[in-house]
Amino acid sequence: MIGCVPTPPVTAPSTDPSADATGLAPYDAVLLFSFGGPDGPDDVLPFLRNVTAGKNIPDERLAEVAEHYHHFGGRSPINAQNLALRQALEDELRRRGLDVPVVWGNRNWAPYTRDALAEARARGAHRLVALVTSAYSSYSGCRQYRENLWTALDEEGADGAPLVVDKVRSYFNHPGFVQANVDAVVEAFGALPAGTAWPRLVFVTHSIPDTMQDASQVAGASYQDQHLDVARTVAAAASERLGHAVEWDLAYCSRSGPPSQPWLEPDVNDHLEALAAAGTTSVVLSPIGFVSDHMEVAFDLDTEALETARGLGMTAVRADSVGVREPFVRGLVDLLLERAAIARADDAGAPRPPEQTVGDLPAFRSVCVPGCCRMRDGVDSGRPAACSTDPWS
Repeated sequence: MIGCVPTPPVTAPSTDPSADATGLAPYDAVLLFSFGGPDGPDDVLPFLRNVTAGKNIPDERLAEVAEHYHHFGGRSPINAQNLALRQALEDELRRRGLDVPVVWGNRNWAPYTRDALAEARARGAHRLVALVTSAYSSYSGCRQYRENLWTALDEEGADGAPLVVDKVRSYFNHPGFVQANVDAVVEAFGALPAGTAWPRLVFVTHSIPDTMQDASQVAGASYQDQHLDVARTVAAAASERLGHAVEWDLAYCSRSGPPSQPWLEPDVNDHLEALAAAGTTSVVLSPIGFVSDHMEVAFDLDTEALETARGLGMTAVRADSVGVREPFVRGLVDLLLERAAIARADDAGAPRPPEQTVGDLPAFRSVCVPGCCRMRDGVDSGRPAACSTDPWS
């Protein structure tokens, strides 16, 4: 996907402390909700079995994927990055005078979602707001988390009065997420060696099956559309700051599944080869599909894609993911406050407050509608999902 379309500049979200006067009520805890990753070599295969549960993938195939983790000593960087993000969120909440605990749970490895809910209950929480470490809407980026949350709430509720958990909306087009990506791209352009030809900007995200892409429509925008909207906005803002037009593309990484199953393309390595064949000699890779520099970034980009670029004689720099950059963390707390204000308005039957966005797409729903983000068009996974208006919610 290629483009160079002007978009209004990004403006950082407001952080006027007076806007936080009502705090996070009705929420008394925040759930940082993530994917999880192995902590050591012995964890890798059990972790991958968790990730692929129900898909009948043999251990021989999982062993091939496990080599990505063993390349880094069998330890995924994601858990340390989640701890850093939790600390940054706690610090920003305290800066605004908001004294609420942040608990952390994962879908696929310890601490699991049920562990985080148990911790929240032990700390006296009754109603939580969940912040998923996935900025985009799709089955794997939204609904699968909500299915896991439903199961964890069902298990945890057997021990007492059930907890209530809401979630913030998908935040790909929130000013904080976009601004942090703009900053990272501009810094990456500045890190290119002196004398390097003006680079092409290649945005990269996780590929998904075409069937999941087709079923990912929210507000008329698919998973791919969401990324294109962010890419246009980031490229336009970076162009303005750099004083030079930035031409860009969207590529994909981390595909899996059988070769016969179509996934979103082009693969980033194939795309680098095509760019080199067309005469491009330098690129900046921007992982806009990822919140932190976890395994897909550390292996698929920093190891494989940069090696591909070197083999092609290209100069390549990888921009940071948003990580714990100040605009991103500040924006996440703005999102928590926005969700709390919406909850208060809904509870009171009052009009909802405005929701901040940049780009061309609207704010997505924080309460999903039935059938939202299915695995395939017209086909549900058969598992209930929390934070929606489905009959079981």
